[in-house]
Amino acid sequence: MGRKNILAPSILAADFNHLGDEIDAVTQAGAEYLHIDVMDGMFVPSISFGMPVISSIRRGRGCFFDVHLMVEQPERYIETFASCGADGITVHQEATRHLHRTIQEIRGHGLKAGVALNPSTPLSVLDYVLEDLDMVLIMTVNPGFGGQKYIPQMTEKVRTLRARAEALGLDLDIEVDGGVNDKTIHTVLGAGANVCVAGSAVFGGDRAANVHKYLEIMEKYPVYE
Repeated sequence: MGRKNILAPSILAADFNHLGDEIDAVTQAGAEYLHIDVMDGMFVPSISFGMPVISSIRRGRGCFFDVHLMVEQPERYIETFASCGADGITVHQEATRHLHRTIQEIRGHGLKAGVALNPSTPLSVLDYVLEDLDMVLIMTVNPGFGGQKYIPQMTEKVRTLRARAEALGLDLDIEVDGGVNDKTIHTVLGAGANVCVAGSAVFGGDRAANVHKYLEIMEKYPVYE
């Protein structure tokens, strides 16, 4: 098993006037993942960015592109985002009618497949696809906006999912997205998450120093095997 603790800075919180420099600052400081939130204005109220931006920032960068599709019927776009440079694609269970088929399409393009769950969505919706997944993204805020506070009830959701994955012997990444800061990162890591999305916590202030701080915290927590 090659699972590790990973920091995934979310470019949604970056300064888009200097996006390339922002990305280089966090990756050169040691961030291996880049979390890319694609929003369509329908599944969530906000509209963010799409294929041209991802293609542009892909050039010359070797970090893992963790593409999170907050869009309706994401199966329409799997091939396109794969060609834009995604390394992993995460879709929302709530947004696709044929979840298993969508997961298989992602994997068919040689990408890591993830499924995201909104805070009110139970883990049971994954009962028949969990073994097909590389990652489950637990939304620890309601999706669509940055800067929200962590929802405390999500801690038990992460803990329950990790216990289930361990019982099944799955090499599953558990990602959390929303409200990650100096305090809550300890909470989610302790519950069993190993991929932490951080937006304003990384892109607010000294980017490199923030990355170093969170990587040092993450190194102190054992990876669940």
